[in-house]
This record gives sequence, C-alpha cells and structure tokens, in this order.
Amino acid sequence: MNDLKTDICVIGAGSGGLSVAAGAVQMGARVVLIEGHKMGGDCLNYGCVPSKALLHAAKTGMDYGPAKDHVAQVIETIAPVDSQERFEGLGCTVIRDFARFTGPDTVEAGGRTIRARRFVVATGSRPFVPPIPGLGSVTVHTNETIFDLRDRPEHLIIVGGGPIGMEMAQAHIRFGSKVTVVEAERALGRDDPETAAIVLDRLREQGVRILERTKALEVTADGGVTVRTSDGSITGSHLLMAVGRKANVERLDLAKAGIATTPRGIDVGPDLRARGNKRVYAIGDVAGGMQFTHVAGYHAGVIIRSMLFGLPAKARTDHIPWATYTDPELAQIGMTEAEARAAHGDRLEVARFDFHHNDRAIATGRTAGLIKLMVVKGRPVGVSIAGDGAGELIGFWALAIANRLKLSAVAGTVLPYPTMAEINKRAAGAYFSPRLFESAGVKRVVRAVQRWLP
Repeated sequence: MNDLKTDICVIGAGSGGLSVAAGAVQMGARVVLIEGHKMGGDCLNYGCVPSKALLHAAKTGMDYGPAKDHVAQVIETIAPVDSQERFEGLGCTVIRDFARFTGPDTVEAGGRTIRARRFVVATGSRPFVPPIPGLGSVTVHTNETIFDLRDRPEHLIIVGGGPIGMEMAQAHIRFGSKVTVVEAERALGRDDPETAAIVLDRLREQGVRILERTKALEVTADGGVTVRTSDGSITGSHLLMAVGRKANVERLDLAKAGIATTPRGIDVGPDLRARGNKRVYAIGDVAGGMQFTHVAGYHAGVIIRSMLFGLPAKARTDHIPWATYTDPELAQIGMTEAEARAAHGDRLEVARFDFHHNDRAIATGRTAGLIKLMVVKGRPVGVSIAGDGAGELIGFWALAIANRLKLSAVAGTVLPYPTMAEINKRAAGAYFSPRLFESAGVKRVVRAVQRWLP
C-alpha cells in the first residue's frame, strides 16, 4: 500500500471540504481531498440546490415531470464547479473512496495510506429516519430520494415540520398533490412563533394540512401508506421523512485517531479542533452545531486561518443567519424574542415593522410579512423576518450583527426608493421614533432652538 504525505487531508467534498481544499491548495499547501460519494455533497445533490430549483418550478406552474428535469439541469449546470476535474486542476490530489483513520496522523482510502500534518473532517450529515414501527413495510422517501421521484404523489405525508418538510409541502401542494404534515412539536419550531405563524397560515390557506403536537406512532402499508398518529390515522400515497439529520461518522474509525464524539458528531472546541486529537478539525454538520451549508463555508474560513497561518481563530454563532424558502420566506439571525427576553430581561426592546407599510410591497402585492428587531443598548441581538424575500433581507442584518453595528448606522443608511430593502431601515426607524417624536425632552430642545435661531 503506497504512502502519500501531504500538508492537509480533507475528508468530504461537500461545501465545507471543497472550500478548505480550494483555499489551501491555491495558497500553496499540499492537499489531498477524499470523497466516497458524490462531489458537491448533500447541498448540490440532495439539499439546497434541488430544493430551491423544485420550489421555483412549482411556483412558475411547471408540471411535475418537467420540474424534475429542471432540478436535474440545475444540478448539472453547477456540478462542474464542484467536480473532481476542477479540483485536480487546482492542484489537489483527489481520491474517490471512503476514508477511515488508522492512527492519529494517518487515514486509508483508495488503497493508499495518507499521512498528513492536519486533517479536516467535512463528511456532513444524512437524513435521520426514526425507528417508527412498520417503516420497513413501505417506501420511505427522504431528501436523498424525493428529487428522483418522477410521478407526482397523489397524497404526500410528511413526517417533520421543519424547513425541509415545509418547503416540500408547499412545492407539492402547488404541483397538485394533497399534503399532510405531521409534527411532534411546533412546526418551524426553531423560528420565532409570531413570524413562523405567518408562513404556516399561508401554507394552510394553500391547502397544506399541518398537524402540530402530533406524534407518528406506526406506519403500515394499507392500500398506500397509513401513518397512525397520536391524533388518528392518515392514509396517503407517499411518505417523506424530514425529522432531522445525523452526522456521518460511522465509517471513519475515529477512535483509532483518539477523536472524541458526541451524539451530534465530532466533539470540537471553539477553534473547531477535535477533542482528543489536535491534528484534526471538524467543520459543517459533522461538527455537531448548526447544520447549514453557509456554516460549513464559514467554518472553512475559520480553520484556514489556523491551519495555514498559525493564527488563533474561533467560530461564533451569533452572526449566523438562516432562511426557509417557502412563500413567504422565513429568516432569522441571532436570538428570537423569547430567547432575547430570557437573556436580557428588561434591557430588551423590540422594534417591529409590517410589510404592508412598505410602498414596494404594496405596488407588487407582497404585503404579508413582518420584521422584528431585538435590540439591547442600541445594538441588534436578533432579527426575525417573515415575508417576500426574507432570505435576502436578513443579509443586511448579518452584516450589522457580524460587525457589531449600532442601529444608528442602519438608520443613517440611504436606500433606493421604492425597494423591499427599505423594510430594514424602517424597522430601525421604529426603534428610534419613540425617542424622537414622543420625548418631551426632545420637544423642549427643539422649541428652545427655534427661539434662538435667527
């Protein structure tokens, strides 16, 4: 078995691993990139890219078959950016196999032993399928198989009311399927309840049946798929499981490298180094934190600073936004109102602005929506948005929170009229308005100045 020595060995060619590999090799490091499945990982092949393509197709009125063709075409268009050929062209050695650790500084893959100064585990996650009795008797779809389905489901039962479940629910109701969502807790439970309710109300208006506080107890093949729940039984034609994800660690033989794990993945410190083996970093879903493609990309930047330049670098989460791409969209950064009240008590102020007061929203008929700012001592600590383009609007607040800007900086920004982006500035204005227009002190000062001015 041939030994291969390198500076950095990246295990997993999803968004995080590819970002590390591309950055490191172009800055002069020797890089081995190992991938046992598809280049581009979950995001390109089963997640962000196909789901947004399907949502677009559903919104524009395509039939189900052509919509799946559209999904495949989108993946095919993006795939060369993540391809083996591109990364070999950059200078990486690419091995297409599953890797396993054989010691603290070695892995085996593709019939070779790779010895590296640093390892990056970026193996991502896969759909978690809970042990519900009877699942083995039916075809169970996940996000890894639903995009290959060519025939439109007559009645799609979705177990799980998180972002994946709700996006697929809206897409399929628009394709003409009947859709029932079964959620054990609160649908869109990670998000602010008030803004989430705007999205859930729209989905219910469109015909999606959403059963909250309802547990799936048993599944049977009964002329289709029957799910027995804590609130009765539902019979449909297809079943989609969307209850969460599980880190991909089983194949890695982490114990042989002394790497500690948790139920959520690899146990890492704030610097994203694995506890038990400082040669190893873990990024993205497998690091056991927030499971978003953009977090994996952010992690890549953090560890490149450490691995290539020997500089201290730690990951943070308070500035990480996320979005659900339903119509209307739902977006969040930092704390929700409940979280902010628990953390800051009476110091918290909440500023609100409704989309129906925005002139662009009125002009285009996109008035259903709300933005809430959680503010402490003049700085935003969280933002919740529901409405058209919420995923775009939250980027403004990602910039503000990442750079610890005060709301005065937002209020002083001039934006073109009429745009949806003005919603962000008007929300900041809602924070300052009581201070300016309802303050007796301000009015006294203005009157005094007016008497003094010539």
